Amino acid sequence: MTIDTRAVLPPVPGIEADGDPARTPTQRRRRTRREAPTSTGLGAKAAGYAGIAVTVLVIAVPLYFIVITSLKTHPDIYSDPITWWPNPFAPENYSYVTGTVRFDRYLRNSVIITAVLTVVQVVLGVLCAYAFAFLRFPGKKLLFLLVLASLMVPNHITIISNYALVAGWGWRNTFQGIIVPLAGVAFGAFLMRNHFLSLPKEILEAAEMDGTGFLRTLFRVVLPLSWPTLVAFILITVVTEWNQYLWPFLVSDTDAVAPLPIGLTQLQDNEGLTNWGPVMAGTVLTTLPMLIVFLVLQKNMIKGLTAGAVKG
Repeated sequence: MTIDTRAVLPPVPGIEADGDPARTPTQRRRRTRREAPTSTGLGAKAAGYAGIAVTVLVIAVPLYFIVITSLKTHPDIYSDPITWWPNPFAPENYSYVTGTVRFDRYLRNSVIITAVLTVVQVVLGVLCAYAFAFLRFPGKKLLFLLVLASLMVPNHITIISNYALVAGWGWRNTFQGIIVPLAGVAFGAFLMRNHFLSLPKEILEAAEMDGTGFLRTLFRVVLPLSWPTLVAFILITVVTEWNQYLWPFLVSDTDAVAPLPIGLTQLQDNEGLTNWGPVMAGTVLTTLPMLIVFLVLQKNMIKGLTAGAVKG
């Protein structure tokens, strides 16, 4: 014989019959809403997943066709119906590209231009941002507004004046003719300055009390705290300068200083508008270095771009 203790024992204050802490009617309604998802919530989740799937397809399908086209023969590219897998494989497209347009020379030029521009832009951006964030000087706000205003000016507006200046100095077909006009960018100063202002003031005050100098504070205190944002700035700069096309195309006439995007243009001119296998192979080879860099640094980039978005 079993005894129902709920019927014998008196209720304990603050505890309901089911063993849970006593709740007000409002708290019970809220708990019910949390435990039983509504049809509206499920519909929102389904719509979100559908949007993610569509976005992935829109991005992934063209990339997939670029890769498989680079491995197809000429008849297979124009087969009807379209084939979703190379048959037969044609990896010789890649060796053809490297031997036809001096891919190694264009790659060397891209590495030189991107490396120099990244170093110059990051150094100028960090120093400018550090000055705007922590120095006091007359006209500080006005100068920062001018920096912001330069972000609103399209680069194409300055092409004619820059080209006339570079041609007058005899810098056509030279690395300095490509690099110098692209060296000054206000985006890094804007990004890093806003991040510097979000750093805890107590740390900077402690460094000042310890007698740390101005530049030493930058390298020993500020930059270590700003590493994710700095990596994001570096990665954005690397990708932007790697893909530079219009200005190098105007300034360079030969493969002595022209970067990879110009090499792709020359490859397409050589192959015409029908032989897309080698052109897609060149596209994959041009994109692969930046893809590797992004995969290595993506976590730091996301941290840097979302820094300060959530306060905890």
